[in-house]
Amino acid sequence: MSVDTAAIETVNQEFYTAIEDADLDRMTEIWAEDAPDGQVTCVHPGWSLLAGRSEVLRSWALIMANTTYIQFVLTDVTTTVLGDVAVLTCVENILTAGEEGESSFAAGKVVASNVYIRTPQGWRLWMHHGSPVLQGDEDEEEDGELEH
Repeated sequence: MSVDTAAIETVNQEFYTAIEDADLDRMTEIWAEDAPDGQVTCVHPGWSLLAGRSEVLRSWALIMANTTYIQFVLTDVTTTVLGDVAVLTCVENILTAGEEGESSFAAGKVVASNVYIRTPQGWRLWMHHGSPVLQGDEDEEEDGELEH
């Protein structure tokens, strides 16, 4: 594993830890600054595109304020470094408090793409895009196949 890959995967883990800990200060440090030629962007599962650092950070503040419990277990992490840009893809296996509150839990799965850029302060998040994975009964897919 290269030094860059290790650094990117560390910042990526810090990103998810910041969400779990509702640490908006840490989240603010992880996101890059908007550049003259482009803004940071974020797509939360089911949301429209958010563009601009202030809008993205406002969304995280809203999510953190309205989430009583969340835990991420990342799987299938793949990191590709291309100069000063890196793309990390992963599966977010998410456990959250259920509708009945702290006594119940709900599980979900999101496929995420996180784009990082190299800055004087180190690797910073430039774009996060999360897409929900529909959870279904895998047996139903097999039942739907045509028989010859």
